[in-house]
This record gives sequence, C-alpha cells and structure tokens, in this order.
Amino acid sequence: MNLANWLKRSAQMTPDRPALFLGRDCVASYGDFWRDACAVAGWLRAGRIKAGDRVALFMKNTPDYLTALYGIWIAGGVVVPINAKLHAREAKFILADSGAEVVFASPELAEALAGEKPCPVMVSVPSSEFETARGSAPMEQITFRTADDLAWLFYTSGTTGKPKGVMITHRMLTTMSLCYATDVDAVSAGDATLYAAPMSHGAGLYNMLHVRAGARHVCPVSGGFDPSEIFDLASHFGRTHIFAAPTMVKRLTQVARTSGVKGDGLRTVVYAGGPMYNADIIEAVEHFGPIFVQIYGQGECPMGITALPRGDVADRQHQNWRQRLQSVGRAQSAVEVAIGDSNAKPLPAGAHGEIMVRGDAVMPGYWQNSAATETTLKNGWLMTGDRGFMDADGYVTLQDRSKDMIITGGSNVYPREVEEVLLLDPQVLEVSVVGQPHPEWGEEIVAFVVGELDEKRLDQLCLDNIARFKRPKHYVRVDELPKNNYGKVLKTVLREKLAKR
Repeated sequence: MNLANWLKRSAQMTPDRPALFLGRDCVASYGDFWRDACAVAGWLRAGRIKAGDRVALFMKNTPDYLTALYGIWIAGGVVVPINAKLHAREAKFILADSGAEVVFASPELAEALAGEKPCPVMVSVPSSEFETARGSAPMEQITFRTADDLAWLFYTSGTTGKPKGVMITHRMLTTMSLCYATDVDAVSAGDATLYAAPMSHGAGLYNMLHVRAGARHVCPVSGGFDPSEIFDLASHFGRTHIFAAPTMVKRLTQVARTSGVKGDGLRTVVYAGGPMYNADIIEAVEHFGPIFVQIYGQGECPMGITALPRGDVADRQHQNWRQRLQSVGRAQSAVEVAIGDSNAKPLPAGAHGEIMVRGDAVMPGYWQNSAATETTLKNGWLMTGDRGFMDADGYVTLQDRSKDMIITGGSNVYPREVEEVLLLDPQVLEVSVVGQPHPEWGEEIVAFVVGELDEKRLDQLCLDNIARFKRPKHYVRVDELPKNNYGKVLKTVLREKLAKR
C-alpha cells in the first residue's frame, strides 16, 4: 500500500481540518494539503520521473516539506531525505549515489548545490517554479505501490565511513507507524506534532501516523530547535508531541529551569538518537512530569526496535527502576529482539552480545551495496552493531557501539558505564569516554569533559562506583564535544585528537 493513501483518507473525512502550520499560522487545511500534493505529483509525472525514481528533499523544516514528500509518494517516487545541516559536498554524494532525478531544496541550499548540476532537475522551495508545480494539473489517482516497494531511501550519518543508503519500504514505514500507536503514544486529531528536529530524520518519520489521525503539523518559524519557541508553541497548541535527541532534552530542561517554564502543552517527548544518561532524564521528569518516552531504532529498522514507555521512564517505585531507566525498553510489537554472538546465534538472558532484530520493520538491504547488506543481515537478523544485554523481563540495555567498546588489560569496558558515573558530578555538563592505544594494556581509558574538571574528585567518584580498571587514566577538558547533525557525539573525532596529541 502506498502511504499517500493515509493523507487521502484524512482529506476525504475532514477536508476543512487545519493541517499545516508555520509557527501559529495555519497555511493549509487537509483538503489544501491533499490538493497541493496531488498537483506536485502531477508536475513530477509530466516527464520528470516515473514510478520508482528517486526524488530528494534537501530542505529545512517547513510545511512545504510535507507537501513535496506526499507529492513524491502520490507520483510513485522514492523520497531521499537529506539533512539540511549537511555540507553541499555531502549532499552531492547522496544525490549521485541515489541517482535522484529531482531535488527540492531550500533556496540557500539550492544555491550551495548550484554549478555542478548534481541531478537533472533542481527546484528551490519556495520559488516561482515550486508554485508552478503546486498549480499544475493534479494526478487523479495515487500511483499503486506494493508494500515492498521503496518509499524512503535514508542515508546513514556516515560517522564510520561513507554514508550507506538504507532501503525503507512502504511496509516498513506502515509497521513503524502502527507500532508508534501501540508502543509509544496514542495519536488523535486534537494532537499537534512539532518539528523541532530535522524532518529528514526521526521527527519527519513520525509524520505519517499524525497524517492518518488528522492531527496538526507545526513547523517552528526558526526552522529548528529553539527551546523558548518550543515552549511557546506547545502552550499555544496544546497536546503537542516532539521528537528530540537526548542533548535536546537536556537543553529543554536547562532552559525551563532557568526561566521557570513548566512545559504547558507538551504531551509527549520521544527521545532517541544517542545515550540518555540517568541523571539527565531524572532531572527532566522531575521538572516536566511523565511526558517522556524513549525509543531505540536505527535507519535499518527506523524508530522500531524497542520502546521504554512513559510509565517506565517516570517510575521510581519498582525495585529495578534505575536499571530499567538506563535501558532502551522492550521489543516493539512488530519485531523480535535478541542478543546474539558474532554468528547471529541468540544468547540467553543476561548474556552480553550484539543487539539483533528481525521483523517487518527491518530493511531488505542497502542501496546498491550487497557487501554491506551481507555483513549486516545474517540468518534473518539485522545485526545492529550495538552491544548490550537483555534481562529476564525483556528490557534491553544498550552499552555501546561494538566499535566503541574499550579493551584494556584483556577486560571489556563499556564507555557509557563510565560516562554515567562521571555525570554524577554536578560540575560535569557533558562527557565522552574513548580508548587510546597503550603499549602494555592494549588500550587505556580517556574521558573528555565539558564543565569543571577536578581529576581527584572524578577519580574518587569512579573508585566509589565502578571497578578500578574502568577508571579513566586521563581527563581532557573541552569546551564542547564534537557532534554530527543528529546530535551524536563523534568519538572518531575524539580518537583523532588523541592520536595527534
């Protein structure tokens, strides 16, 4: 089934219901949204693309993003979302690798791409050309797509090499959306989803179920993450959902505590995309209340591996609440999750290994990259590359990426465990732990610290909470940690800094 059918049904049932907003201003009803998307589809199919062709979106968060996205699907195309924060050189790689026929780009991003003509057709949004597309003769019917046809070609962040194109089907996105309703949060027409994180990533992936429910879609005027703006819009719209990286949650809490804002109107904050430390989420729940839900996924199984519901995030009564809070929750409804060895053989409860997942939310493979596909998909399982363990109740604790595990003196050290302890110091704002080569021990542990650095105090904190061999041998104070466009700390950059030292 083509996911564009969800927009069609909402437009049929409630054509006058407000749909798309820029700040507080409604710019389209569901009827308008459907009509404009059909017109864009008609423009695309007028000799520019055929079913199955790729169309890229290199755009900042704007209501037109959704208009273009659904226009592509109605035309039978495959959406290639490109994070608007990427450099033009990175975007050009994605355009070339995907073979995109058309790219819709924000004006300044289109300008950055100009010159080399990275794909046959480039359209600035907004522009007179996009208005021409919006005013074209609409397609009468949604292009038929099977559940296994591609809908979304998502490029990984490329922190360990060149980005790979993850093939995401209509079935995968349908499964992910229905799991959201079952495992994360119920959605109704009275809700609003606020796009404060890039629509090319997790925030945008959650648009589908909100379209199906006839909910409101709100793009901040700033086009991105501004805590004060988020609080203002949430208070205005009420029943607001946002997707946020853990670093964004921490920033929301800091601003709210400083300004005295309570977060009125925030219904649900779904967080994912990096480690959420217990100290940060405990502080956030204490201030905002039980509005937080954690999910764990990756491009290869978008947003759909595990979920830690708001009840577990806010629970302080269960005897294992701290351990559960540090976990990423339990398997979502449409997938199986297990811990396995390097041969994809499931291990018993409590054993440490690689997190594996299988089900209808898992990718069929990487775009034109059979070697990477064979490495990642084994015996029916997606090998996530993340290390962790599952307890007897099914809660999965993610320890670290396999590549980030430190082996010192023959013992494994998971950086997150050390980071959790160091963050108990109120003067430590952020921390990242990596290993550096050591001639005797193999690797030694180094902690990069943002905030006040008192090595004796941090040493004692470690000695009081974890085994002595896990204590960092060196501390490096930095003003900020290097992060990619999704807020993930780039440990590869930190290792490079150590190598230069």
